[in-house]
Amino acid sequence: MESEKEVETVIVGNYVEMETEGKPNDIKSKLLSFLWHGGSVYDAWFSCASNQVAQVLLTLPYSFSQLGMISGTLFQIFYGFMGGWTAYLISVLYIEYRTRKEREKVNFRNHVIQWFEVLDGLLGKHWRNVGLAFNCTFLLFGSVIQLIACASNIYYINDNLDKRSWTYIFGACCATTVFIPSFHNYRIWSFLGLLMTTYTAWYLTVASLLHGQVEGVKHSGPTKLVLYFTGATNILYTFGGHAVTVEIMHAMWKPKKFKAIYLVATLYVLTLTVPSAAAVYWAFGDLLLNHSNAFSLLPRSPFRDMAVILMLIHQFITFGFACTPLYLVWEKALGIHECRSLCKRALARLPVVIPIWFLAIVFPFFGPINSTVGSLLVSFTVYIIPALAHMFTFKSPSARQNAVEQPPRLVGRWVGTYTINAFVVVWILVVGFGFGGWASMVNFVHQIDTFGFFTKCYQCPTPTSMVMHPPRLNTTAPSPLHH
Repeated sequence: MESEKEVETVIVGNYVEMETEGKPNDIKSKLLSFLWHGGSVYDAWFSCASNQVAQVLLTLPYSFSQLGMISGTLFQIFYGFMGGWTAYLISVLYIEYRTRKEREKVNFRNHVIQWFEVLDGLLGKHWRNVGLAFNCTFLLFGSVIQLIACASNIYYINDNLDKRSWTYIFGACCATTVFIPSFHNYRIWSFLGLLMTTYTAWYLTVASLLHGQVEGVKHSGPTKLVLYFTGATNILYTFGGHAVTVEIMHAMWKPKKFKAIYLVATLYVLTLTVPSAAAVYWAFGDLLLNHSNAFSLLPRSPFRDMAVILMLIHQFITFGFACTPLYLVWEKALGIHECRSLCKRALARLPVVIPIWFLAIVFPFFGPINSTVGSLLVSFTVYIIPALAHMFTFKSPSARQNAVEQPPRLVGRWVGTYTINAFVVVWILVVGFGFGGWASMVNFVHQIDTFGFFTKCYQCPTPTSMVMHPPRLNTTAPSPLHH
């Protein structure tokens, strides 16, 4: 018991100091602290839940049309729990690394620990390099996807500009995230972000049920292996948002309390993703195969416009979530990470946004790009590498005996943990990376062949299609390309 208390003190020491020293004295400071400084368990939960379900909420009905209702639901539950498990592994490795370093009197007061540093401290530079490459590439394309989603969504409110023009505009808007120092400062944004996605999810559910099934609706999925595994990898991507787990933990005053936060966040997210995806698929069926954004099939109304606006704001927040770790890596590369001037750090961060902006214009394939990123990057970044890192970190009997965090009895202690880890590695390697990589790349190449690079307006209706499919005024389905 004494050793456990000692470990707890070591882990949270600096954050207790920071919280105590920064006690606000006046009302203005207290208000700023309430909105800006978040390090509680609730802040971490809001960050995890808000970050996990973003624009992908709009593409899950598209995945259901590829997978079918039963497979789509089962894959969400399966990958949700698998994501919760690997997030738990990452939290264990973070606590192990931080405890070892703070016993060596290392001070992290002005330094944000990141995943690649955990791998470096526990397993060496080769693991660090691999982890850094996968993590940065995934977060880079994660930011690209948020930018693409902004342009795709706003088009359903205002189509006076094409989607590429909207990408230019929102790229400039999202660049303002350089002024948010770390995840410690996302308190109000995380809370609002989760409210926004909750509204959007239930709007999709209720609007689809009230709309009813379109005339002659078909639910033929799954029909092709390519489509089946493409849909599965999009769901893999959905529950792979824990690439920022270490940064969220480091923002907490008591990181050891993080263990079950991600799992609880996943359970809440499932209450949003399963009903909304199932309802939209029930209403529109195979029409979703050519409409990767669920908004495109729902008739315009004040409620839909509100959902679009809220998702735009949330995508701005999620852009910051994905980009902040990249900003921190870039600061460390430039040697200004511990600089106290926020303006200098913000100015130094700006070059990180440029390649994201460029890639969003090159590959504006909202939907298919999610599956590609899921199979090629998410599979390694947040599933395979954490499972293998945990196995290698505690491979010796002494390492297991002296581990700060012992595996829970519920999973069978060390034997059960190693069994689950091995299953995660094999499953993701074969199904996620293997079959999923093949399917998503075939689909991605098909999008390039059909629309080309730098396409001006991805999946926008042509004047010809608008003449052939004019909007109908009855109470059945709108045209598939209806705005």
